[in-house]
Amino acid sequence: MDNNNAIGIFDSGIGGTSIWSAIHDLLPDEKTIYLADSKNAPYGQKSKAQIIDLCIKNTDYLLQMDCKLIVIACNTATTNAIKELREKYTIPFIGIEPAIKPAALSSKTKVIGILATQGTLTSDLFNKTAGMFQTTKIIEQVGHGLVQLIEAGEINSEDMSLLLLSYLQPMIDADIDYLVLGCSHYPYLIPQIKKILPDHIHIIDSGEAVARQTKNLLREQVGFTNTKENESLFYTNTNPTVLKDILGKKYNVIEKEF
Repeated sequence: MDNNNAIGIFDSGIGGTSIWSAIHDLLPDEKTIYLADSKNAPYGQKSKAQIIDLCIKNTDYLLQMDCKLIVIACNTATTNAIKELREKYTIPFIGIEPAIKPAALSSKTKVIGILATQGTLTSDLFNKTAGMFQTTKIIEQVGHGLVQLIEAGEINSEDMSLLLLSYLQPMIDADIDYLVLGCSHYPYLIPQIKKILPDHIHIIDSGEAVARQTKNLLREQVGFTNTKENESLFYTNTNPTVLKDILGKKYNVIEKEF
């Protein structure tokens, strides 16, 4: 595999751009190719078999573009399909899952909240990780409707505010001191979430940790790019308007069937 090939990143829509941004900030010289599978969002409401099939489709597309490693910038896809992907392909994969460990280890109240998709919260991998922290009470909340609103560009809408309040208030009442965002779409809601949460509640997402893991994998197994051709390509299989709004005018978004 050529070191100068791109890092491939995919998600069930625009949310994984929060992961792309962290990777790009840490590794600005690396080429990246991002797939927004918005046509099939959200993954969290699909069966495990459907999620695996979608992940294989996305992986095959990124391999056609000679990516040197693939980041699964989706909690649901990681927790349901990374094992199968690693068994099927030789390319290195990096996944993302809710950051339960740092929240549980840092919590003073020993009560933490997890806001995630149904597909993530019901996965074997999530429940295995959550089961490691028996002394911490974990309040799980499925973020029904949040991904759909984000994909529709309704991040700051009244509907979003009302949904978030209904999901977060029970966690506040239960005395959480850490909120783990278990979906790569959700970091875009942090400004909204901060309006609801008391100041003492910490918010954790996985972007920086995934970026550091990507850097480590490049150093140990794959190799860093040897050129300054740090192009970032973005593909979506639906209307690119929301993705363009998220990224800004600097980046081109290509609408393409995949």
